[in-house]
Amino acid sequence: MIFPIGDDQVQGGAKPVFTYLFLALNIAVFLYQFMLGPANNQFVMEYGSIPSEIMSGQDYFTLFSSMFLHGGWMHLIMNMLFLWVFADNIEATIGNIPFVVFYILGGLAASAGHIFFNMGSSIPCIGASGAISAVLGAYLVMFPKSKVKVLVIYFFKSIHISAIWFLGFWFAQQFFSVFTTSSTGGGVAWWAHIGGFVFGAAVGWFLRERDERGLVA
Repeated sequence: MIFPIGDDQVQGGAKPVFTYLFLALNIAVFLYQFMLGPANNQFVMEYGSIPSEIMSGQDYFTLFSSMFLHGGWMHLIMNMLFLWVFADNIEATIGNIPFVVFYILGGLAASAGHIFFNMGSSIPCIGASGAISAVLGAYLVMFPKSKVKVLVIYFFKSIHISAIWFLGFWFAQQFFSVFTTSSTGGGVAWWAHIGGFVFGAAVGWFLRERDERGLVA
């Protein structure tokens, strides 16, 4: 397995204030979940996004609250790792407030993708991965030549890979997983990842076409 641990940094631009704020908020909410103990299951049912309830017009607020919930330590760590590596360049390029809007809309687009293919599901969908997938999609389009530093666990050494290869492979993995597992197989909402990524890539393409500041690689 390989994990991203760094990338080429954008010089100048906005400070990634909200990237770090989202990191802190996700961690804080998870620590609260952890302290709930067995009551966390009810907490997730109440604040996670349940497709069947959304389709019946209930609990729309969970489309937002679910973005900050996680199912376990590894779920949190992996999401925060991807957020930490990739989101700062996006925020630096598009600005602080536009990044917040983009992140939230990316999470909503991810939820829409998941709900569309699981309308009758009563299983709560949680996690920041949908919004983070939007970040990855935008990054692929805006910084395709950026070098991503990845840790290869098997050899326990780091190598550099172009973003277009690393993120392209990541998206292909999500897409093919739809056909090799159920849409929520293994607890992973693949369509949420795909929906968020496609949204992010579309926004990234639009922003790249309009960029006049010279910050996009």
